[in-house]
Amino acid sequence: MGEATCALPSAHPLTWDRGGGGARRPPDGLISELKLAVPWGHIAAKAWGSHQSPPVLCLHGWLDNANSFDRIIPLLPKDFYYVAMDFGGHGLSSHYSPGFPYDHQNFVSEVRRVVAALKWNRFSLLGHSFGGTVGGMELENMLTYKRRAIEHMLQVEASEKPSHVVSPEEMLQGFLKNNSHVGDECAKLLLQRGTTQVATGLLLNRDRRITRPEYYFNFISRELFVHSIRKLQARVLLIKATQGYYDVRRENDANMELMLFVTNSLRSILKERFQYVQVPGNHYVHMNQPQHTAGVISSFLLSKERIRAQL
Repeated sequence: MGEATCALPSAHPLTWDRGGGGARRPPDGLISELKLAVPWGHIAAKAWGSHQSPPVLCLHGWLDNANSFDRIIPLLPKDFYYVAMDFGGHGLSSHYSPGFPYDHQNFVSEVRRVVAALKWNRFSLLGHSFGGTVGGMELENMLTYKRRAIEHMLQVEASEKPSHVVSPEEMLQGFLKNNSHVGDECAKLLLQRGTTQVATGLLLNRDRRITRPEYYFNFISRELFVHSIRKLQARVLLIKATQGYYDVRRENDANMELMLFVTNSLRSILKERFQYVQVPGNHYVHMNQPQHTAGVISSFLLSKERIRAQL
């Protein structure tokens, strides 16, 4: 694994065509940027608080990065050590090596690698969207081979398209067009860590191979899901935004039956260990209106009865 942490240059400051430029002030309470060694390079992360405090691992959503938590962590209890990682191919983390597919089980493996590098035995998980799914999965339950992902990876590698450089304003407008639930300021925050400044403009940091999530999401049967929940010892807090997830990057998603199955299963099996809360907002409520979720998360983290997750 190598050393758990070492210095990592901070994300580049972005200046935008409209309004003032200059470097962005570091997020409140941010202690350090981390760089964790993995076989294909490194996993980048950022940390808030004292490493001697109870740890919380923060997992961002698909195509986002660790900056996803910059606005909510300053509102959470100070007596925790928060580490937000960039999944492989996202943010400042290394891209996977050629021939190595982005598969759901690999992201679960990344979590295990980060936890091992930080030498954590017990910890809490805070995940947004895809990050919550990864945090709730066990590697043993995932498929070990996904043919469509392999084929897609080979097609992308064969295409050898040059990286697309655009101006900061073009990058911002393109991001907002593809992410209608993200506000202007939050988009800039994600792009601050999600792009690299070059002489002629900006390049997206994320690996081109991860742009089609349907090739890299593994789904388990409902029976296996229920079996996994029965083995779960941790307490679970599920926060649902009233206008969240559904209608985000997807069409014809009005069928809530799957969501109801998941919540009903968690409620019936975990009983008092499961808490479900709805808050006003959309899929990026934790960034757009972090105050809507900070209180609920803070109460959950500070609860004396909580059992921190262990992988």
